[in-house]
Amino acid sequence: MLEATERGARMRAVVQREAGGPEVLRLAEIDRPDPGATEILVRVHAAGVNPHDCKTRARGYSSYNDDRPPFVLGFDVAGVVAAVGSGVTLFRPGDEVFGMPRFPRHAGGYAEYVTGPARHFAAKPESLDHPRAAALPLAGLTAWQALVDTAHLRDGQRVLIHAAAGGVGHLAVQIAKARGAHVIGTARAAKHEFLARLGADELIDYTTDDFERRVHDVDVVLDTLGGDVAHRSMKVLRPGGTLVTIIPPDQGGTADLLRDTGHRTHWMLVEPDRAGLTELAALVEEGRLRVHVDAVFPLAEAEAAHRQVEGGRTTGKVVLAVSG
Repeated sequence: MLEATERGARMRAVVQREAGGPEVLRLAEIDRPDPGATEILVRVHAAGVNPHDCKTRARGYSSYNDDRPPFVLGFDVAGVVAAVGSGVTLFRPGDEVFGMPRFPRHAGGYAEYVTGPARHFAAKPESLDHPRAAALPLAGLTAWQALVDTAHLRDGQRVLIHAAAGGVGHLAVQIAKARGAHVIGTARAAKHEFLARLGADELIDYTTDDFERRVHDVDVVLDTLGGDVAHRSMKVLRPGGTLVTIIPPDQGGTADLLRDTGHRTHWMLVEPDRAGLTELAALVEEGRLRVHVDAVFPLAEAEAAHRQVEGGRTTGKVVLAVSG
């Protein structure tokens, strides 16, 4: 639900009042939230736009919470701490932060201000501007938690990453390389040069080639697509290998795969994770993780941003510029 403030301050936000197409996203003025105990108030400079945002907008609800319109979409944010609630010691006003607060509930990132638990944020990497920092939390944490925390990817292992040029995929490629893995990615041929620059060792054009004919003895598969792709991916795993899918079983038709006894199979939902954000920030500062932003739209053009994401051809991430 939309949050109110006792002080009566107002802010601009993109509000959704009904389910539907991108046209239901409307710029409006609403009450600005105030931080509660252990929370911070962040003046949002940029907000990431994710495929899950588009699915939630179309359905009018999220798969993972009971929120119903009216609400403000947006999970990824980067900005500057404007105020801190009681008990907060990690940050003070003026600190630059990035994070994915409250997930799987809406952070309300398509707005000039958001609140969230202080420990759902981390210090923004100095080498990243706000748009690229806002593009990192959800996709980066998804890749990190899938490959590192769940699959325990190790040096020398072979990993197959589907949709490798997407928001999660292009970060997963780099995280896997940083872990010393041999990285195989699927993507359209036009994106192979981009992925090679990120460190991918082998690339397969899924529009012209069947990856299961080219790939074998894989230790880890990161499935970002579900359905037939997930099922075919089981054929390329070595005995005892691991498949991690980020597509819910009831949406991706993978429930039977999660009962497989010959491999380790997991469905993973990303969680707010200060430690993971700090690890990602360190990789950025070391020059081993680059965040690619395909397009930046003004807050008032959230509709256009959603149309681009739903087009399915985005390389990296799409971001909203909220305030400067």
